[in-house]
Amino acid sequence: MQNSFPLKKIIHVDMDAFYASVEQMDNPELKGKPLAVGGSEKRGVVAAASYEARKFGVKSAMSGYLAKKNCPELIFVRPRFDRYKEISTKIRGIFLEYTDLVEPLSLDEAYLDVTENKKGNPSASNIAREIRQRILEEVGLTASAGISVNKFIAKVASDYNKPNGQKTVEPDDVLPFLENLEIRKFYGVGKVTTQKMYQLGIFTGKDLKLKSLEYLITHFGKSGSFYYNVVRGIHLSTVKPNRIPKSVGAERTFSENLSSEIFMLERLENIAIELERRLKKNKIAGKTITLKIKYSDFKLQTRSKTLDYFIADKSLILETAKELLYQENLNNSVRLLGISLANLNTEKTETDKTINKTVSVQLKFDF
Repeated sequence: MQNSFPLKKIIHVDMDAFYASVEQMDNPELKGKPLAVGGSEKRGVVAAASYEARKFGVKSAMSGYLAKKNCPELIFVRPRFDRYKEISTKIRGIFLEYTDLVEPLSLDEAYLDVTENKKGNPSASNIAREIRQRILEEVGLTASAGISVNKFIAKVASDYNKPNGQKTVEPDDVLPFLENLEIRKFYGVGKVTTQKMYQLGIFTGKDLKLKSLEYLITHFGKSGSFYYNVVRGIHLSTVKPNRIPKSVGAERTFSENLSSEIFMLERLENIAIELERRLKKNKIAGKTITLKIKYSDFKLQTRSKTLDYFIADKSLILETAKELLYQENLNNSVRLLGISLANLNTEKTETDKTINKTVSVQLKFDF
């Protein structure tokens, strides 16, 4: 078979339980124990959980209360983001010894394009193995990796042999791999979409592939084109070394629930000051302000407004946030407030072309 567009050698490296693993590395007394980074059993949300805690169902974004209920022996540790950034920088330094095409997704994961690499190594699988070994020896942490022809498949593959493992999906295995993949494991298909697909009789990639482009667009809008293409191995997004953020935000979880808008104004001002600092540090401005409200029952609400001009000043941000706060009555007492700015002056218009054809792959492509 011949391919109508060039194949890439993409690696997705994902650190294993990064925040929790850093805490266990820095404090040997925590090794082997169920650990949650973030909040506490009374307040806050779990930012990361050790594998020992995950066995009890503790996971990120879970309330501290529920996490402790699931795992009574759970130890809470406050996050140390400066330390995580320090280690993330070391890991990124290792990546850059192999390729300049590194796209960080967060502190603990990144895409690498090693189609052409600084080591002259034709095997992306061997490069991934070498990188993981170096991270273990030089940093002291384990990492997992996925290797394939594009970012989507590499991302999905990196979850397969966690922790401390890797999986390669070679070009001639791409289509069978995707057809046999459970729909809930498709990157970009969340819980709500998964349930909707189940209702439509879509449980695997093979089921998804049977649906026409028109059918998927009808049921999933613009995302329908994405689903139609990725299940055929088509994902043309390149590794972007200077990944531009789509939004910048700041938020605070309060030690006690707030029941009146008046009590929230001072907190909003502090959040606006922090947001302004982040915007100016990155020389960014935006037009769309979003107020995030998390209630005491953990229900989340967002309220947004788009201006005709870019802003980055705390007073303008706060003025709009106040307007959004008073836009409608609160549903309950509030445990968290956040402000984010989107529609940034860094965004560029990109034309995404939908490719409505079956992908074919080169069988001889060294991985």
